[in-house]
Amino acid sequence: MAKHKIKTNRSAAKRFKKTGKGKIKFHRAGRKHLLAKKSSKRKRSLRKTAIISGTDIRRIRRALPNL
Repeated sequence: MAKHKIKTNRSAAKRFKKTGKGKIKFHRAGRKHLLAKKSSKRKRSLRKTAIISGTDIRRIRRALPNL
C-alpha cells in the first residue's frame, strides 16, 4: 500500500522562505496602513526581514515539510 504524500500548507509557503544556512525568514507585520502614527525608525525596521524564533521553528517545519 502506498503512503500518502505530505501536503505543504500553501498559505505558510507564501509567507516564509528558507535562507542559505537553513533558517526561516519572514516579513514583519504592521507595514500596510496607519503609518502616520508610527515613527520613521519603526517603519524602517519593519521593512527588514526577520528570522523565525526557536520556539516557532517546529510549527513552521510541520506546515512546510518540503522547505
